[in-house]
Amino acid sequence: MATFRLQVVSMDGLEYDGQVQRIKLRTIHGDLAILARHMNYVTAIGMGTATVVFEDGTERKAACIGGMLSMMNNLCRVIPTTWEWGDEIDVKRAMEAKKRAEEKLQESNLGMQARVNAEAKLYRALVRIGSAKK
Repeated sequence: MATFRLQVVSMDGLEYDGQVQRIKLRTIHGDLAILARHMNYVTAIGMGTATVVFEDGTERKAACIGGMLSMMNNLCRVIPTTWEWGDEIDVKRAMEAKKRAEEKLQESNLGMQARVNAEAKLYRALVRIGSAKK
């Protein structure tokens, strides 16, 4: 299968730079898969699990939250706000964050902004749990 160069650069630094067959992730418009020779394209990244299929056909998942993706002349750059490889996710910590967010959402006097923040924290925790290597 044809490959292309993928660079993933998060705020923590270079997460990956090499040849891949495919990357699939959530954008603000829905799920997107990038393959070799994809048309030039730029979009904002949403919140979800990214799946990278490497040159040898192996797959690796990551929690990918926010940022930008560009595909220009067979070079794909993913610049996420948060990128955490599934096999590096601390599931216990993610479960604790999920529990805290759920407890916050149960509060009866929660203001609108506090509710939005708690919902975002809950969704981030769920993405991390869902992206974790089982």
